[in-house]
Amino acid sequence: MSEEQLKVHRDAIDAIDAQVLALLNQRAQHARTIGEIKGSGVVYRPEREAQVLTRIREINQGPLSDEAAAKLFREVMSACLALERPLTIAFLGPEGTFSQAAAIKHFGHAASTQACASIDDAFRAVESRSADYVVAPVENSTEGAVGRTLDLMVNSPLSICGEVVLRIHHHLLHQGPDRSAIKRVYSHAQSLAQCHEWLNKNLPADVERISVASNAEAARLASLDITSAAIAGDAAAEKFGLLKLAENIEDEPNNTTRFLVLGHQHTTASGKDKTSLVISAPNRPGALHALIEPLARHGVSMTKFESRPSRTGLWEYLFFVDVEGHASDARLTAALDELRGTAAFVKVLGAYPVAVL
Repeated sequence: MSEEQLKVHRDAIDAIDAQVLALLNQRAQHARTIGEIKGSGVVYRPEREAQVLTRIREINQGPLSDEAAAKLFREVMSACLALERPLTIAFLGPEGTFSQAAAIKHFGHAASTQACASIDDAFRAVESRSADYVVAPVENSTEGAVGRTLDLMVNSPLSICGEVVLRIHHHLLHQGPDRSAIKRVYSHAQSLAQCHEWLNKNLPADVERISVASNAEAARLASLDITSAAIAGDAAAEKFGLLKLAENIEDEPNNTTRFLVLGHQHTTASGKDKTSLVISAPNRPGALHALIEPLARHGVSMTKFESRPSRTGLWEYLFFVDVEGHASDARLTAALDELRGTAAFVKVLGAYPVAVL
C-alpha cells in the first residue's frame, strides 16, 4: 500500500476521531445534566448500565467484538459517571488482587478503588459510608463458595446490586528465571487449591505451600525473597515486578470467580435479573422441601442452592438461594410471601442485573 493510500485512511481516522470526541462530550454533558437533576440522589444505576451494555451488544455490527464494544462503553459510562460524582469501591486488598480487577471491570477506571485488609473491612467501609460499594468474591467455579462473604451478608444492611464474573488466570511468579531456587510458594488458599495438580507435577515435593490473605500479598512476599515464589495474576506481577515462570497454571481451564457488588441501594428490574435469598428452616422432617416447593409451584427457577452452618445452633443451617427474575416480579413476590409464612428466617439479599460477560 502506498503512502498516498495510507494517508487517505489516516485522514479518515482523524476525522472520525474528532466526531467521536464531539459525541462523547455531548454524552458527558447529558450525564452531567442528569446528575444535576438527581441532586444528592444515587448516581449509579446498575440496571440502567446493564440495559445500555445489552443494547450495545445487540446493535454491534463489528468488526469490534461484542466484548470489546462493551468494554469501551463501560469506560465511557465510568468517565461520565465520574462527572456526576466519583465513586469509591472497596475490595479485598492489597492492590493487584482479582477483587480489584473485578471492581475495575464493573465500574471502569474512573472509579477509585480502596484496598482493605479483609472482606470484613471492605464491608465495614461501605456500611460506614467511607466507600460507596464493595466488590466481594462469592464463589469460584473450581473451589465453590467463599464462606466469609456469605456469612457477612446475613447480618449486613448492604444489598446486592450487581455481579461480576471474572475469568481467573494464575501464574507462577518469581524474581528471576531460575525455578530451582524456589523453596516456598505463597498464595491465597483458594488459589493454591486451584493450582494443586500443576504444583504437584511441576515443583519438587519439598517446596512449601503457604496460604496468605491474598494473591497480591503473596506477590509482595515473593518480591522480597529470591527463594520465594507466588501464585497470582497479571496485575500483581506487574505491580511487584515479578517474572512469569509459568502462565495459566490453574488446573481447570475455565476457572472463573463470581463477585457481588453491594451497597445501600435497591435496584429496579433491568429485564434480565437475578435475586439472592438466605433462608433457614425449622429443624423438622420435610422442612427443606417446604422451602423449595413454593418456588417450584410459582415457576421460579433456581440457579444456586448453597448451605452454611447458621452459627446460632448445633446442626442448624442457612440456605443461600439464587433465583431467576427480580424480587418485584409477581411470581417471585408470591413465592416469597409463602416462604415468609413457613420459613424460620427469610432475607432478600438483593435483586440485580445478571452479569454481562
